[in-house]
Amino acid sequence: MHISPIKRRVTRKIRVGSVYVGGDAPITVQTMTNTDTCDVAATVAQIQRCVAAGADIVRISVPSMEAADAFGLIRQQVQVPLVADIHFDHRIALAVADKGADCLRINPGNIGSEDKIREVVDCAKEKGLSIRIGVNAGSLEKDLQKKYGEPTGEALVESAMRHIDILDRLNFHDFKVSVKASNVFLTLDAYRLLSAQIEQPLHLGVTEAGVFRSGTVKSAIALGGLLLDGIGDTIRISLAAEPEDEVKVGFDILRALNIRSNGINFIACPSCSRQEFDVIRVMNALEARLEDVRIPMDVSVIGCKVNGPGEAKEADIGVVGASPKSLVYLNGEKSHLITTASLVDEIEKMVREKVAIAEAKQAKIIVRG
Repeated sequence: MHISPIKRRVTRKIRVGSVYVGGDAPITVQTMTNTDTCDVAATVAQIQRCVAAGADIVRISVPSMEAADAFGLIRQQVQVPLVADIHFDHRIALAVADKGADCLRINPGNIGSEDKIREVVDCAKEKGLSIRIGVNAGSLEKDLQKKYGEPTGEALVESAMRHIDILDRLNFHDFKVSVKASNVFLTLDAYRLLSAQIEQPLHLGVTEAGVFRSGTVKSAIALGGLLLDGIGDTIRISLAAEPEDEVKVGFDILRALNIRSNGINFIACPSCSRQEFDVIRVMNALEARLEDVRIPMDVSVIGCKVNGPGEAKEADIGVVGASPKSLVYLNGEKSHLITTASLVDEIEKMVREKVAIAEAKQAKIIVRG
């Protein structure tokens, strides 16, 4: 795999439970549950699906004290770091801190008086929790709406700096910040402006990005642009879709930039009349069967001999389509022929074999360590 040429912005490293964000830590992928938090079983099940998809961090909305009690029960059943999303009521923040939250998503300015903010910050210090400040274009303060007339990058950053200044006065620095908008250009502008002003890690996202396909495109453009600039320490893809799909898209973006991978990078032709097998059917089947694979791997599946050999030589597993047999490359070298009619089964077998070898090597390293 080609090494990413991206030079990341230097940021402060903070901790969200067992996961680090910022500094030299890997860029993390997170999501947010959309179940009723008080439905503990449904929320736990959804979190487990997100973890299976690779989520590093999961956020849960906690709008009430009842939800705070449910948060505590959820915490007991999952290991992934949890962020508690809280607005307005500082008592909820204190409650979830006691019940095992790893990070508090609050905006200090809307929690209440400075005494209440101090109480939350002191609690976070005592328990070693981090805080996330989250500014959204759709909920800017009224005076900023009046000052700027419409959401702008400058308006989002001014709002963020108000909250940051509060934490600075309270000598609390273990926080990350987001300045999200549903507009791609506004998102890019806000994050670029903010990244030049603070040392804290940035949580990237296009808020309310939309349904799966269009939201994925918007998120890829905005987050891809920022990541290429070296901006961003953790990402959340906000889609009107299942949270585990957000996680998959997040890793797809990082994989495309050679930043991080937690599974297979498929290289496949768009298919044309030269194809020797049904490329679309084969790829859909492979993606479904191999969704559980977390070992980084390049798998090239090309439907004919035109571009097949070139792509196969660059992949861990490469298939050059032909009929009745297709040529397999392993680690860039010609290996053997497989029956084209059984491509899905044959490719899955080769992938599973590579996974087993990689896992065995990892196990030996752990034992030696």
